[in-house]
Amino acid sequence: MTKKQIKRLFPIILEPHNPAWKADYLRERDLLQTVFGDSIVRISHIGSTAVAGLIAKPTVDILLEVAETADIPAITKRMRDAGYLVNTPKSDIIMYIKGYTPCGFELPTVHAHVRHSADWGELYFRDYLMCHPDAARAYEALKLELKEKFTHDRDGYTGAKGAFVQKYTELARLEFPGKYAPAGEAR
Repeated sequence: MTKKQIKRLFPIILEPHNPAWKADYLRERDLLQTVFGDSIVRISHIGSTAVAGLIAKPTVDILLEVAETADIPAITKRMRDAGYLVNTPKSDIIMYIKGYTPCGFELPTVHAHVRHSADWGELYFRDYLMCHPDAARAYEALKLELKEKFTHDRDGYTGAKGAFVQKYTELARLEFPGKYAPAGEAR
């Protein structure tokens, strides 16, 4: 498939918050715990589907923090057997995705971001939106505006949200200092 065909097949779709997203997360969390076992340091539902009432792409994002000793090649085989595809964005060790088919999206769509344990901004941003409905509404308005501009450009859509996400992540770090710092790091 060409990049143009992929962009057309997987557009930016925004939906009102769906309580089923939490159940999707819990089901995938259980699967990931079975596959990753003792390698898991922390597993978290991140992204807009984790924020009740917030409009979102119907994609459940999961941050899966693993030990340095995680056997990623063996885990990858088991994840492929479980129906996941492999993606390798620059911010993750590896990312497993599910719900992308030759005919378009198949729900539930899941992104499992695998990283080593750290004080990840996505956790702070999620918490800030949960605690500050005004910020969540502003984020929702931005996403709706950007959807119109970047319907078939997922990278552009994500990039255009960057300054907003950075601003509120920094505010969250001030409000919740060191909340997600791994054990042994200064809080």
